[in-house]
Amino acid sequence: MRTTLLPGATLGVMGGGQLGRMFVHAAQAMGYRTAVLDPDAASPAGLVSHQHIATGYLDEAGLATLADVADAITTEFENVPADALRALAARRPVAPAGDAVAVCQDRAAEKAHFGASGVPCAPYAVIETPEQLATVADDLLPGILKTARLGYDGKGQVRVADRAALAAAWQELGRVACVLEKRLALRLELSVIVARGADGQVVHFPVQQNLHRDGILAVTEVPAPGVSPALAAQAVQRAGAIAAEMGYVGVLCVEFFVVDDGAGGLALVANEMAPRPHNSGHYTIDACDCSQFEAQVRCMAGLPLVAPRLHSPAIMLNLLGDLWFDAAGTEREPAWDAVLALPGTHLHLYGKTSARRGRKMGHLTITAADAAAARATAERAAQLLGLPPL
Repeated sequence: MRTTLLPGATLGVMGGGQLGRMFVHAAQAMGYRTAVLDPDAASPAGLVSHQHIATGYLDEAGLATLADVADAITTEFENVPADALRALAARRPVAPAGDAVAVCQDRAAEKAHFGASGVPCAPYAVIETPEQLATVADDLLPGILKTARLGYDGKGQVRVADRAALAAAWQELGRVACVLEKRLALRLELSVIVARGADGQVVHFPVQQNLHRDGILAVTEVPAPGVSPALAAQAVQRAGAIAAEMGYVGVLCVEFFVVDDGAGGLALVANEMAPRPHNSGHYTIDACDCSQFEAQVRCMAGLPLVAPRLHSPAIMLNLLGDLWFDAAGTEREPAWDAVLALPGTHLHLYGKTSARRGRKMGHLTITAADAAAARATAERAAQLLGLPPL
């Protein structure tokens, strides 16, 4: 039987980025102590945690210290070594488990898991050898070649139109294990965040409609304006099935593509999943009565999971380091005073020590009494910040 951890216990997190920082804030607000393991002495989560263990993720002494001080442990990003989570699980409850994280770390394993869960994904082929490259089916082209591991935010991905481009792309990516996905004509991009307890209970947040630019999430809108209740229900059901098939414990985000079904309707295909809170769910801090980070705390601590409620329509704008540079490349602070003069704006900056182009520095959530008002304010905020129109 899993023991419920009440406030006053210590919750540990592997990884010190912004997701870990927001988890730490949520845990501390609920009365928990926190410990972060991250090699960066200035990591955003480490700077605000009760304890920061500044070691590598596979450092035996660091892992032993985390297991000594933490009553339960989670991860804030999917590239924490699964073996480190497995080692910690020998001494403490770990959620999600290392085996589940390992599936999310490998695109080929992830897609196989979608199939095992009964959830369709884009047609694909695994390419690990020259022989597999040579026998790729013609109908997978044009496609997108993605490294099987360590690809995120558009990294490790190359669009390929034909076999010659595919061969060149595989060479460019270092001939590592890859997945070739058939390129689909997308109508929409969605994501669903579910939280699953050790007892199998599942709750979910509203279906989110997302806009990506250059492979990086730019805008999330809730309620999703282009999604019917039936399609939303299907997305929630499929995300829950994916979590259940893994025996998953924790917060899981599943991203979906919406495509034409060939018969005048829409079809839903799984794109990828993240074994943690997700960028597209940051609006939950300001627009829901339980954030995705509180849900993460509840899963770890064995607390009851209560269905989150959206109390305000919301739009989230991702804030990248590009905003800190003017047209001439000179660094400057964005016009936060003008943005915060707009009603319903909630600024979250992640405490990173320097801005870089493409680096996630924060997010801005706009809440309002109705979706139209949220969009109007978000458009004005984007204009003030120099972001493209929504």
